[in-house]
Amino acid sequence: GLAELAHREYQAGDFEAAERHCMQLWRQEPDNTGVLLLLSSIHFQCRRLDRSAHFSTLAIKQNPLLAEAYSNLGNVYKERGQLQEAIEHYRHALRLKPDFIDGYINLAAALVAAGDMEGAVQAYVSALQYNPDLYCVRSDLGNLLKALGRLEEAKACYLKAIETQPNFAVAWSNLGCVFNAQGEIWLAIHHFEKAVTLDPNFLDAYINLGNVLKEARIFDRAVAAYLRALSLSPNHAVVHGNLACVYYEQGLIDLAIDTYRRAIELQPHFPDAYCNLANALKEKGSVRKAEECYNTALRLCPTHADSLNNLANIKREQGNIEEAVRLYRKALEVFPEFAAAHSNLASVLQQQGKLQEALMHYKEAIRISPTFADAYSNMGNTLKEMQDVQGALQCYTRAIQINPAFADAHSNLASIHKDSGNIPEAIASYRTALKLKPDFPDAYCNLAHCLQIVCDWTDYDERMKKLVSIVADQLEKNRLPSVHPHHSMLYPLSHSFRKAIAERHGNLCLDKINVLHKPPYEHPKDLKASEGRLRIGYVSSDFGNHPTSHLMQSIPGMHNPDKFEVFCYALSPDDGTNFRVKVMAEANHFIDLSQIPCNGKAADRIHQDGIHILINMNGYTKGARNELFALRPAPIQAMWLGYPGTSGALFMDYIITDKETSPVEVAEQYSEKLAYMPNTFFIGDHANMFPHLKKKAVIDFKSNGHIYDNRIVLNGIDLKAFLDSLPDVKIVKMKCPDSCDNADSNAALSMPVIPMNTIAEAVIEMINRGQIQITINGFNISNGLATTQINNKAATGEEVPRTIIVTTRSQYGLPEDAVVYCNFNQLYKIDPSTLQMWANILKRVPNSVLWLLRFPAVGEPNIQQYAQNLGLSQNRIIFSPVAPKEEHVRRGQLADVCLDTPLCNGHTTGMDVLWAGTPMVTMPGNAM
Repeated sequence: GLAELAHREYQAGDFEAAERHCMQLWRQEPDNTGVLLLLSSIHFQCRRLDRSAHFSTLAIKQNPLLAEAYSNLGNVYKERGQLQEAIEHYRHALRLKPDFIDGYINLAAALVAAGDMEGAVQAYVSALQYNPDLYCVRSDLGNLLKALGRLEEAKACYLKAIETQPNFAVAWSNLGCVFNAQGEIWLAIHHFEKAVTLDPNFLDAYINLGNVLKEARIFDRAVAAYLRALSLSPNHAVVHGNLACVYYEQGLIDLAIDTYRRAIELQPHFPDAYCNLANALKEKGSVRKAEECYNTALRLCPTHADSLNNLANIKREQGNIEEAVRLYRKALEVFPEFAAAHSNLASVLQQQGKLQEALMHYKEAIRISPTFADAYSNMGNTLKEMQDVQGALQCYTRAIQINPAFADAHSNLASIHKDSGNIPEAIASYRTALKLKPDFPDAYCNLAHCLQIVCDWTDYDERMKKLVSIVADQLEKNRLPSVHPHHSMLYPLSHSFRKAIAERHGNLCLDKINVLHKPPYEHPKDLKASEGRLRIGYVSSDFGNHPTSHLMQSIPGMHNPDKFEVFCYALSPDDGTNFRVKVMAEANHFIDLSQIPCNGKAADRIHQDGIHILINMNGYTKGARNELFALRPAPIQAMWLGYPGTSGALFMDYIITDKETSPVEVAEQYSEKLAYMPNTFFIGDHANMFPHLKKKAVIDFKSNGHIYDNRIVLNGIDLKAFLDSLPDVKIVKMKCPDSCDNADSNAALSMPVIPMNTIAEAVIEMINRGQIQITINGFNISNGLATTQINNKAATGEEVPRTIIVTTRSQYGLPEDAVVYCNFNQLYKIDPSTLQMWANILKRVPNSVLWLLRFPAVGEPNIQQYAQNLGLSQNRIIFSPVAPKEEHVRRGQLADVCLDTPLCNGHTTGMDVLWAGTPMVTMPGNAM
């Protein structure tokens, strides 16, 4: 009849015909509640809410127990936004008819709109209790549970829906969303593909499939999914935007730009598309256009966090650090859980020297995103700068665990191993970094340095050629070279390259202090404030047990107090040694700047002290804070002693040197003016540290008529008294070879010689048996290998030994009857040509050996292998371990000649061996 016709028309969406036929029925049967309900539904679908409510009310008047009428009236209230009234009507309908499934579904929708998610869940559950086969309702319940984060329960709903209706594509797609949220990428892909197989026109499933393939970096299939989605909806701006993102990741930048612009054309108020377009433009080098796009995105949406963050990146690269920080902080204000912005802000704060605050933001980034490998790696860099080596190591290791293909993290890990002396591990990590990222200059140059340290000269010439090429390219492009200034002396670089490398590092210091925006200091124009005395400040990280202090610890106390006031500024904490104590005692003022990590505040302290001449004793060595000098807290600033080269820095005025070290004809190699000392810039404190080595006697052991002064040697402050207690000690005199024309008998050398007797035999037996010490005639005679056990401070050079110390060639496996050449430098100063030269010497002097240090030990097998390749047997080169300072200097007496390294001459080691009385043969170079 007419009622059935009206229902069919309603189901078909022909609401006008359905209304016309219902009105005919209503005029015939005004009390027919079925007709009234249908009219209510027709008007609701046509958005005539008042008419819908009118007919629902008429139906209720006819039958106050009609649940469907209350539900229809609830629909009207819900559309009007009167959610409480809607909920009350739905609940009333359900009280009237507890098995009214549509009522539960409508109630659930209203509760969701009202924010009562748990109530909505219960409504869906009630509907399913009455009909468990409602797969659409079960899928909707799954959506709600998924939104609540209850993924396992949501998954169960979708699986049940699929069990009920295996061809229900929506449930397959929704299940794919759950797997994606759980990180089960491949299961997500499978379920999205099943959804589009069941429904080839399922737009959302294609979009979801494209998104998950994009995240999985399966770009070709992602493109195919997005293109299929666009065939279904050609003007879908979001899909165009996502497709452009894939093109960007594929490196198809021009295609990405065109596709982003199409998305914007379709949806002009699309901030995401503008932001992503900006990313592509920046990648292409169009920074100005990128900046415009970020700003457009922010005009459309001032709280667009990605645009704030990315615009901040541009500002940072432009050197506008303050604006970058403001934008990063704004992004975090808008979106506090923005891990990338936390990491980027931390990086800037680290650059500003605000290490603790930087660390806090890195930790926030990792809290938000526990698999944020970049944040772990960058936090490692901060911890490394804070001297927390173990913490940095853990961060780099974690970054690599998260992303094993993260080349930068492998390189950073290598740097920690390198700085810790774990060179084989460093080499392995640098090689991994280069395997992952072949064009990685920093990793290549650092690997080259590690190989130099262990004397691995495989493909040496090719390596040097490539390293020089890398530096040339970086200098041409005005980039910071990957070769550190301190390492540049080890490579075949031109003087101009070495100077330019130093200049770039000097400019980097200026960049770092420019972000502080400190006004320049005003310096004193006379000496009134200091009562006529020059105030000199020595700045070093090496006031402690370090070769620099071994050389200069007495210098602060040697200034004329009437003319000079000496300040020593320590960049490192107190190491508890006597070296530190002595410098503190010798200086008029000793200030520990390690307690003032902020360079600006530390420079303020120096300036407040009214320093006239500030001495940089670090240069580019470990522990330096050249940013202090870049701030120019003193009117005159000079380089001295600790660094063998130019600073290349505009803020360093002089380098203290001498005419032998820096002849005037090489002045162009320096950015500083040359301040010549009358004799030498180089000094040493060996007279105070090792006076006992000036007292020497030998035992006449296997002399065969010859007396050797370097087979068995005795040294000691009390040596004369000990010798006086012995019988038959001879004084052998010999003229100095270079004073043959001098008739003055005072030019002769005198050497006490102990003959082979029971006393000499007791000394030799002590050495052979490895005894620590014996007593002879009331004097303590100690084994030269045991100084650490007897007096650790004497071993380190902090105190003068009080015993008679015996040093023998046998202790170090040196032949008694051979000519011993030595070099006690670190092995990185040896190159193939140097070893070739030494091998030639050994071949020309058959009964000779070369004595080197295991410095490091891993270099020994490489040196031995190359020596064998040059025709030397393994016993021609003898290695000893690195020794405590006093033993290191003392055992130099056992060698006949020290051969210097032409690549990089001995510095403190040269002073050490000369103090031991062993001559050194060196070659002048053409650089400091």
